[in-house]
Amino acid sequence: MTEQNTIASGAPEDDASGLDEWERLARRAASDKNEAQEPELWRELLTFELAGSPYAIPVDRVREIIRVREVTPMPRVPDCVIGVVALRGEIVQVGDMRMRLELLAGEPTPRSRIIVLHGDDNRVTGIQVDAVQEVLRAAEGEITAGIGQFNGAVVELCKRGNEFVSIVDLDHMLDLDEY
Repeated sequence: MTEQNTIASGAPEDDASGLDEWERLARRAASDKNEAQEPELWRELLTFELAGSPYAIPVDRVREIIRVREVTPMPRVPDCVIGVVALRGEIVQVGDMRMRLELLAGEPTPRSRIIVLHGDDNRVTGIQVDAVQEVLRAAEGEITAGIGQFNGAVVELCKRGNEFVSIVDLDHMLDLDEY
């Protein structure tokens, strides 16, 4: 390339390897970017409140969130089962998360909700909580193993701001055979 072609094209002359300086810089920047941005695994968690503390469950287990409504009591069920509700022609068993986690009982408030969960064999189950907060996206690196609180129901902890959110093992929570 002549000096005149370099000025006209705005690119420096080719080196011995056949690549011009701009192309080498671009390739180096692209390889640095790829190395720096390893794909990070994320979890989406639905956070809710119980007795003033934050808890979370995996979003992929949530079917819908409904307002608390009149629950029909059922005989001969564990104390943590409040009863059943009818939801668009479907009967949904509702459990009280406070009782299941052995927290102090509390009356439903206008903020209370029932989180309807996907269960085994296309069954659904509802859990009553004090309030639904948000969907939290947490990197796997922000999640640590729990200390087995509440009879093993809380299995992991996630840092959110200046507090920890307790991640609940739903399979353990919904296993009512141990009661």
